[in-house]
Parts: sequence; C-alpha cells; structure tokens
Amino acid sequence: QAQLVESGGGLVQPGGSLRLSCAASGIIFSISGMAWYRQAPGKQRELVAHITRGGTTTYVDSVKGRFTISRDNAKNTVYLQMNSLKPEDTAVYYCRATILGSEYWGQGTRVTVSS
Repeated sequence: QAQLVESGGGLVQPGGSLRLSCAASGIIFSISGMAWYRQAPGKQRELVAHITRGGTTTYVDSVKGRFTISRDNAKNTVYLQMNSLKPEDTAVYYCRATILGSEYWGQGTRVTVSS
C-alpha cells in the first residue's frame, strides 16, 4: 500500500528557512514524479514545485530562487528546502507522487511564517 509521510513543518519567522521531507513507501519511488503542493486558508491547493524521475525541476513563480526541490532515490524521499520565507508562504504543504497513471498524496505538514 502506497504511503507518503511529510515532516519538517513548523513555525518560522519571516526570512527564515525550513526543510520539508516526504518519505515514500509502497511505490517504485525511482520512477515516480514527485511534487510539493500547498494550500493556504481559504485558497485552492497550488503546485509549488515538481521533480521528474530524471531530476528535472519546475517551480511556481512565487517561490523561484527561494525554494529547492530535490530527491534521494536511495532513501525514497523528496525534499523541499525553503529559504527566505514570507508570511504568504503560510500553508499546509502536501507531497504528491505520480506513477503509471496513479497519484498518491500525503497527509500534509503545516508551515506558518509569522513574527
């Protein structure tokens, strides 16, 4: 059974950093496309960053230059390094895996950027 477990969220001051992790099990991680989404209160869920199985990355414009997505296939884990955090980055962050036409989601981890 596929399972994605996010961790690393929390409360951070503006300008600070956090690293989110998403550990996958029950899927062939190395051939999965992996992505981070976020959903702020009262807003729709949006794609933040994506990484292909080959390591190609894409980002939403609002996080370019501040966030970095990476993956470690040996650990079945995808990361989101978030620097220079802003209050508008406050949201629940979700990990998504896509493989062979199926998709899987984690339960989310909350990030709050506030002074």
